[in-house]
Amino acid sequence: MVAAQRALSSDAGYIDDPFAAPLVRAVGIDVYTRLVNGEIPVGDYAGFDPARMARGMAVRTRFYDNYFIEATRTGIRQAVIVAAGLDARAYRLPWPDGTVVYEVDLPDVIEFKTSTLRDLGAEPTAQRRTVAVDLRDDWPAALREAGFDPEAPSAWSAEGLVVYLPPEAQDALFGNITALSAPTSQVACEFVPDTTIFKDPRWRAHHDRMTELGFQVDFDELVYHYERSHIIEDLIKRGWQVQHRPVAEMHAANGFQYADDEIAQAFGDITYLNAVKG
Repeated sequence: MVAAQRALSSDAGYIDDPFAAPLVRAVGIDVYTRLVNGEIPVGDYAGFDPARMARGMAVRTRFYDNYFIEATRTGIRQAVIVAAGLDARAYRLPWPDGTVVYEVDLPDVIEFKTSTLRDLGAEPTAQRRTVAVDLRDDWPAALREAGFDPEAPSAWSAEGLVVYLPPEAQDALFGNITALSAPTSQVACEFVPDTTIFKDPRWRAHHDRMTELGFQVDFDELVYHYERSHIIEDLIKRGWQVQHRPVAEMHAANGFQYADDEIAQAFGDITYLNAVKG
């Protein structure tokens, strides 16, 4: 789904990701293939607008792209993409010489993306090292075994991940990242203050319309609604200096108008953050 939205954003010229659409087509899930092929009509499905999806994903993708680029400009030469999925940054960003990009995800995901991109003739633009492990297992040990150096500064991303973790797993994630991060290391993620939005009638009505188009995933069944740590406050307590900006401001900074309908209002407190270990 995320790769499909990146493909829309790339087609619109907002980002440059030539691998998103081929990866989506290789996966072969009908609704996402039709989406990247432009075969799903906008029609009367309020809230479904490929152009709007493209802008929203452009904001998110540019945030993480720029985050990694700026991190390398400070001298950081190892990046860790946690739950990498179909992310192709190891193949498309202008990494400086000597940069190592670690991709952490399930073995099947790693193997699928690696083989698909190899068949496409794609070559990584950094030294790519895969860490095929379930995040419920000892992934820090697997990361170190892959060559990660906890004594050197690193740049971490947890894009589109945290909302799907139970509270104790969220705490463990940032605890492990902190323990593995040398001073001046950086981390970036999104923060959703209230996951019950996926139970909100405004979202449920939107979800029902999307189901008619063939979208089968119900986010309410995927996210954890239990009380959890406030990520910004938690990172500060762990010794990080945090910068953050809500999604509407992010749209404005990218030259986009943030929508003012009920769906946009419901998700208006989603926040993008990046932090430096003090």
